[in-house]
Amino acid sequence: MRIALFAAAAAALALAACSQETGDNAAETADAAGDTVASAAEDTAENADAVADNTAAAANEAAEDVDAAVETPAE
Repeated sequence: MRIALFAAAAAALALAACSQETGDNAAETADAAGDTVASAAEDTAENADAVADNTAAAANEAAEDVDAAVETPAE
């Protein structure tokens, strides 16, 4: 039990010894990581929209080709 209390106290002292600059750098790093994730999510959403649009256009074109083939008599 004493060892656990000593370890907890040592950890608290180590954390308290971190400079304000270290804390600020950690916060900036976390913010940058959050921005990166948000940007990647936005890019993914835009790409998914583009894929959906392209798929719909290809399906429409294929349907038009089928209609044209049905309307054209076989030679």
